[in-house]
Amino acid sequence: MHTDTERCVRAVRSKDARFDGWFFTAVLTTRIYCRPSCPVVPPKVRNMTFYPSAAACQQAGFRACKRCRPDTSPGSPEWNARADSVARAMRLIQDGVVDREGVPGLAARLGYSARQVERQLLAELGAGPLALARSQRAQTARVLIETTALPMAEVAFAAGFSSIRTFNDTVREVFALAPGELRTRAARGGTAAPGTPGVIALRLPYRAPLTPGNLFGHLAATAVPGVEEWRDGAYRRTLTLPHGHGIVALAPRPGHIDCRLSLTDPRDLTQAISRCRRLLDLDADPVAVDDQLRSDPLLAPLVEAAPGRRVPRTVDAAEFAVRAVLGQQVSTAAARTHAARLVRAHGVPVEDPEGGLTHLFPSPEALAGLDPEALALPRSRRATLTTLVSALADGSLHLGEGADWDKARAELTALPGFGPWTVEVIAMRALGDPDAFLPTDLGIRRAAERLGLPATPAALTARASGWRPWRAYAVQYLWTVDDHPINHLPA
Repeated sequence: MHTDTERCVRAVRSKDARFDGWFFTAVLTTRIYCRPSCPVVPPKVRNMTFYPSAAACQQAGFRACKRCRPDTSPGSPEWNARADSVARAMRLIQDGVVDREGVPGLAARLGYSARQVERQLLAELGAGPLALARSQRAQTARVLIETTALPMAEVAFAAGFSSIRTFNDTVREVFALAPGELRTRAARGGTAAPGTPGVIALRLPYRAPLTPGNLFGHLAATAVPGVEEWRDGAYRRTLTLPHGHGIVALAPRPGHIDCRLSLTDPRDLTQAISRCRRLLDLDADPVAVDDQLRSDPLLAPLVEAAPGRRVPRTVDAAEFAVRAVLGQQVSTAAARTHAARLVRAHGVPVEDPEGGLTHLFPSPEALAGLDPEALALPRSRRATLTTLVSALADGSLHLGEGADWDKARAELTALPGFGPWTVEVIAMRALGDPDAFLPTDLGIRRAAERLGLPATPAALTARASGWRPWRAYAVQYLWTVDDHPINHLPA
């Protein structure tokens, strides 16, 4: 979008928050870059230039605006709506792969050379993988500086910087303030570290509108005891992270999501935030989605009743794939029971002083050696589960942030016991494909019958072609036709 100057100028002049994260406005006279909705008086058109990413602005020598804080904008919805190599690279960078494995590790995951990845990202985003990761490190550092009391040396290494000098130089360059000045400014503004030691409290922005009922209702209704819970108006769960584990509490608020993170290692902050945003689908563009679905007269009343529905996703693709198999042809309650048994038998115990979380969900490696006879499942489903965890553990099945959606579908379909429903629900919630569709789902069939949509899966799929590329969101609206707990915030 940043190449369409006229459209960008209109968005800046109208201070349209819907375009935050789509592009960034750099002001040539002040050398500052802003989000489109910045509250200051817009600069003259001749002094504006537009960039596709904060990293590109920083690489061009612009510093972040202190009023609108463009580095905290919602992420571009493109990276969750596309499955090409650039979108996959961006999802992996957001998950901290460059910090952990370097550019060669990123390239290996994508199946390209490091040079090809660099060229593709530069062409589309105006910045290479190192610059994009550096921008993300700067934002992580800012969060830690402003919301914790950690010493600056610990902040530097937790944010992924290799030295304190690099940390100091980067923070000064990006924010035009020294790290100590950032902390002092946050204290004056009332956004300093909260009183609970070891807890990082922050706000996760999103594009309005957002209907929290289906999002948090779904997560709470399907919560696995010991791993997830709904407590005091917040969804809480344990997280398995690269350097340790964590516990997160997420609560819907007007204009943002309250996020409280307890991490055993602060180096995992970037990954924890990225996975929480992905879980809640916070980088979606609800206006574009709803405009498309509203064009169908049968869906329009559902969209008008509660616009801004998101697709509840997952913090761990392998975990969700296991849970999808456990949920085959059984009720929500039965699926939770089966998952809870696995958690108690194979999950890693954790302490939760604030609630009832007891375990991390077991990894594929932990489940690879389980005894099928110990599972209270039909024999065919035991075989499906054991084959799945073996494929995940040995790396022959690739799910997650950087997965190729079509390839993952083919790999899943090749496994015994994986029919269209299981493959598509994993594609929708674990892979994040916004066009995944479940024509054989019982709730979708009931909705189709009540709304007058075609009854057979083939005919319904053909009818749903007009909803593309947002059929996963159409599923969320169709599920509202049934009065099911997944559609409502818990009492």
